[in-house]
Amino acid sequence: MSNAAAVFEAHRDHLTGVAYRMLGSRADAEDAVQEAWLRWNAADQAGIQDPKGWLTTVTARICLDELRSARVRREAYVGPWLPEPLVERLPSAEADPADRVARADQVSYALLVVLERLTPEQRVAFVLHDLFAVPFDEVAGVLGTTSGAARQHASRARRALTGGSVRHTADLAEQQRVVSAFMTAARSGDLAGLLAVLAPDVVTVGDGGGVAPAGRRPVHGAPRVARLVLGLFETYWRRAAWRRMEPVLVNGDLGFVAEVGLAGGAVWKSTFAFAVDQGRVTGVFSQLNPAKLTLVPGPRPGEDWSLPAPPG
Repeated sequence: MSNAAAVFEAHRDHLTGVAYRMLGSRADAEDAVQEAWLRWNAADQAGIQDPKGWLTTVTARICLDELRSARVRREAYVGPWLPEPLVERLPSAEADPADRVARADQVSYALLVVLERLTPEQRVAFVLHDLFAVPFDEVAGVLGTTSGAARQHASRARRALTGGSVRHTADLAEQQRVVSAFMTAARSGDLAGLLAVLAPDVVTVGDGGGVAPAGRRPVHGAPRVARLVLGLFETYWRRAAWRRMEPVLVNGDLGFVAEVGLAGGAVWKSTFAFAVDQGRVTGVFSQLNPAKLTLVPGPRPGEDWSLPAPPG
C-alpha cells in the first residue's frame, strides 16, 4: 500500500462518519469518501500539513454539494424521506466494553431525522462544529462564508433541533422499559396501554419510497398514532402468512427489524427506530424502502419480541 493510500485509510472511518451524519445515507457517504480519495490522490500531499483536517474539509464540501442537489431530488420523493438505518444485532452480556463505547459514539436515528429539517449550510455547520469540534473558521472555509456566518448557521441549527417534538434523551435501560411496553401494547391491541406510553405530541413517520406500503405523511398526536399502530399490526402483522421480528440496535439505540410474508407472495422488510424521552415514546420511524435496507440483516427465524436489559 502506498503512503498516500495508508494515510487516507487511517482516516476513512472518520470521513465516513462525517459524511453519513451529513447525508443520512451510507451509500452516499461512501460515494463522498471515494470522491475525497480521488481528490487526495491528485493533490500535492507534501504541502498538506494536516491530512485529517484537509480530508475532512474536502469531504464536507462534497457533502454540501450533495445536500444542495438532494433537496431538489427529495421534492419529487414519494412520501417522507428517512435516513438509511445502521443496524446491528444486540450485543451479548459479554460484549467488549470498547464495542459499547463505539456504539455510544453513533448518532441516533432520531437526530438524523431531525437534521433533515435543516438547510444544507446549517447541517454542515452543526455536524462539523457540534459533532466533530471543527473550529468555526474552518467551517467557514467549507461553506465559503465568514466565521461569524458559520457560527450563525450552527446556532440556528441548534434552535431548530431543540424546538421540535422529537426528543430522544433515554439511555438503553430506559429504552428497554419503554419500547417493551410499547411493543406489548401494540401486539395485544391494548389501546389504553399504548396511549400510556406515547407522548402527547408523538409523531410516526414511514418511508416506503413509493414502493413499500407506508403513509404519505407523518402522523402526529398520541390518539392518532395509537390507532395507526394498532391498525398496522392488525393489517400487516396478524394477517400475514408468516412473520419474523427481532430486537436490534438501530444507530446504537434499541429498535426492531421485521419481515412479513403476505398471502400474495410479497415479502416486506422494515426497521423500526424510536425516540424516547422521560418515559414515553416521542417518535416512531419505520424504514420500508427496499433500496435503503440492502445492508440491513433480516431477522432471525421466529417472533422474538423480548428486549433483554442492555449490558452494563
